Amino acid sequence: MRKQIAAANWKMNLTLHQGEKLLKDITGAGLQLKPNHQAIFAVPFPYLIMAKNAVSKTANMEIAAQNCYSKKSGAYTGEVSAEMLQSINIEYCVVGHSERREYFNETNSILAEKVNLCLQNNITPIFCCGEPLEVREAGNQNQYVKVQLEESLYHLDKEQIQKIVIAYEPIWAIGTGKTATTAQAQEIHQYIRTVLADKYGRDCANEISILYGGSVKATNAKEIFEAEDVDGGLVGGASLVADDFIQIIQALKS
Repeated sequence: MRKQIAAANWKMNLTLHQGEKLLKDITGAGLQLKPNHQAIFAVPFPYLIMAKNAVSKTANMEIAAQNCYSKKSGAYTGEVSAEMLQSINIEYCVVGHSERREYFNETNSILAEKVNLCLQNNITPIFCCGEPLEVREAGNQNQYVKVQLEESLYHLDKEQIQKIVIAYEPIWAIGTGKTATTAQAQEIHQYIRTVLADKYGRDCANEISILYGGSVKATNAKEIFEAEDVDGGLVGGASLVADDFIQIIQALKS
């Protein structure tokens, strides 16, 4: 049974005190997550240990880093390695978010290196893929996403690929208020699963969680998550509001 995941991406938001309060409000809400449900909080680097401690007593809640560097160690001032994350027991890391690709020029080959380092350190990558508006308008989104998967993930073997969480994020819907329709989300999620099945087999592909990211809100999460191949969401702004993110967690399908 695939994991159904509500992943919060705080991005560069909240002070330490605000982050502590947000996690306290969510963990104190009495949520009873089902065995195949998971809530993951991708928090800024300075808050990782605080957040890890904050959710430690709540079942099926985990902490993720928002990024890691593509080298094991060395003279890379200001960067954080996967090995450092592993040393503080961080089990998830977002890799290849569209903002990292756009603002920091992260390429598919760089992301392949990050995926490798995460797996070497027993960290599950939440691998992001998705197309910009001009690609969607040209109807080329499938090929665009396929290339992202091929160039960053296809060097992995079947055992490794099953350790990946994929997050499809239409760039044109991130922070814009625009959201892919449920039919659009299902269509490309199904395509991604088919592409994975062609490479790794249907049984393997059916074990991989594929999340939708793009203006997920408390008001639309249930409808989006009900799509057969959508296994939850990678949530930005709505994850910064306790009541909203609680509702998003509750929207995960059984």
